[in-house]
Amino acid sequence: MTPELPVTIRHYRLEDLETLRQITVDSFGAVALDQMLEDRLGIWNDRDWKARKADNINDDCTVNPEGCFVAERGGQILGYITTRADHVNSVGRIPNLAVVEAARGLGLGRRLIHHALDYFREQNLRVAKIETMASNVIGQNLYPSCGFEEIGRQVHFAMRL
Repeated sequence: MTPELPVTIRHYRLEDLETLRQITVDSFGAVALDQMLEDRLGIWNDRDWKARKADNINDDCTVNPEGCFVAERGGQILGYITTRADHVNSVGRIPNLAVVEAARGLGLGRRLIHHALDYFREQNLRVAKIETMASNVIGQNLYPSCGFEEIGRQVHFAMRL
């Protein structure tokens, strides 16, 4: 990590996808619903939680590539944020946000969130949503500090078929 170089936030590019997938797998772990499912139900279809969680990034980058942003320093991607824009209901949603471990504590998550919120405002959306698992202590602290209010809690149920 080279602290003297500035961190820039830019639009996602197709060649970023594998790096974003890897950051996702490295970052989520115990706070990923997919890992919790696997811990309870085991692996199915010969694909572990990492493959399923990384696939979410493919979906995000395919559905709304113009709303996906990466934080980069000296050509190295340090984190990313993905968004979805529901123009009919005027709601912006942040499905995924991750920062590499070596760059945590630099305020990149906060910068990425504010970048996404600016994107939502440019899209003339009226509400922004983000969610996190109860076990995600970072998200539980970061999101309210960025202006989000807790609205409700959801309980996830699953079963093997």
